[in-house]
Amino acid sequence: MSRAANPRMRKVNELLREIIAEEAVELKDPGIGFLTITGVETAPDLRQAIVYYSVLGTPENEQATADALRRAACRLQAVIGVQARIKYTPVLEFRVDPAIEQGLRIDRILHDLETEGEEE
Repeated sequence: MSRAANPRMRKVNELLREIIAEEAVELKDPGIGFLTITGVETAPDLRQAIVYYSVLGTPENEQATADALRRAACRLQAVIGVQARIKYTPVLEFRVDPAIEQGLRIDRILHDLETEGEEE
């Protein structure tokens, strides 16, 4: 997830992930599904951060969660500003974690191969 080679940036990314994950649990938006914050990738200048997440459920649940996270971005940024001792509060951008879908795809392929092997 985090491509930061710098140990300081890894610490910043993990700190932001923890803050956002804790605050996301407190959000009262009904659009938020079963949400997991999987990682954060912060720009070196601390002005922007990509927040990766996964959500269980249907594509409709995923879309509702994406919309809810966009609505909550200002609140999450405010909490980061209070809790994190960093020079700037980054603007948050939310993205579905591609690693989750890739893992599920690999599982399906392995299952299909196993089933195919049993049939022969």
